[in-house]
Amino acid sequence: MRVEQKRWTQAKGWEGEKPGGLGESAQLVMLFGSTSILKEQKRLDEIKKVYPQAHLFGCSTAGEIYGTQVTDDSLVLTAASFEHTQLEGAQIKITEVGNSFQAGERLAQSLDKKGLSHVLVLSDGLKINGSDLVKGLTKHLPEKVNVTGGLSGDGGRFEETLVLLDGPPQRDTIAVLGIYGNRIKVGYGSFGGWDSFGPDRLITKSKENVLYELEGRSALELYKNYLGEHAQGLPATGLLFPLNLRTEEGETGVVRTILAVSEEEQSMTFAGDVPEGAYVHLMKANFDRLIDGAVEAAKTSYQAIGSSSPDLAILISCVGRKMVLKQRIEEEVEGVRDVLGDRTVLTGFYSYGEISPSMPGSPCKLHNQTMTITTLRES
Repeated sequence: MRVEQKRWTQAKGWEGEKPGGLGESAQLVMLFGSTSILKEQKRLDEIKKVYPQAHLFGCSTAGEIYGTQVTDDSLVLTAASFEHTQLEGAQIKITEVGNSFQAGERLAQSLDKKGLSHVLVLSDGLKINGSDLVKGLTKHLPEKVNVTGGLSGDGGRFEETLVLLDGPPQRDTIAVLGIYGNRIKVGYGSFGGWDSFGPDRLITKSKENVLYELEGRSALELYKNYLGEHAQGLPATGLLFPLNLRTEEGETGVVRTILAVSEEEQSMTFAGDVPEGAYVHLMKANFDRLIDGAVEAAKTSYQAIGSSSPDLAILISCVGRKMVLKQRIEEEVEGVRDVLGDRTVLTGFYSYGEISPSMPGSPCKLHNQTMTITTLRES
């Protein structure tokens, strides 16, 4: 497996030199960039001309990962040429089906199952119920085939997210890429690093991923009381104070962050399910633990492929972590580099949600506020 990486910005154009070293041998080109740059058809035409045989697979972001650098308003291109691995893609518009679960079902059913080793998914980040998407995908995949990926971003704007597969980037879209062959080793890991505070609160009224009441009180009102002055910046400031959701006593739970609020309905919409009868409590940032969480995700994904450096690592971290860490944001990516080694090409983006099992053997879930890493190595 050979990998090359380039970055384009308005100020500098392509860094180093124009892409094209792998040329027609590349089967995959991942593209992570700002919404505005992804819309530039000229850029995509240029890339397709250089890599005519490759699947173009990517999305808009809340920040791009290029090696150990984290940038905004750029386009990161990562091309890969495999020796023993095949790829197959599929996409769907959310508007074509009834809901997120059905979208996941349709996508999984469209993939050939023979020789399938892993599935990468990139989804719309605003109009999706990520929990249901995962359930639909995994229901129709072979038991040992896992899914990793994330929800596309739009910086801190929450206005429009884009996904692309072999064509122009589109809104309201979910795309999957099936990875085939027995010579490809895939690892993954997902960890957070947030501290809990405040009491557990029982969800007494919700519908799918929309939360209305906690213990009979308006969930939005209660949440605003906790946020204080930060409440004026909702939904973006909600990324600084996610909720930990658990459905059973003693369960570790999953983290949920807000996508939207409705003053009229006094509700909060999340990226994944918030079922009635579950418990939530607020979380806040611990800088060192966030960075340690990224390192733990790297260690888990590294061990899953036999504790040898992968050829490629796809890092999907949450926009909330970026907002909290600010100028320290590259420390979490540098921590990943320290674990995986210098030969591994690092790419990825800051997202509105991450999709992965926490570790091998655990179920695939939608996460928020984690660093999720997928490692690839071809033997």
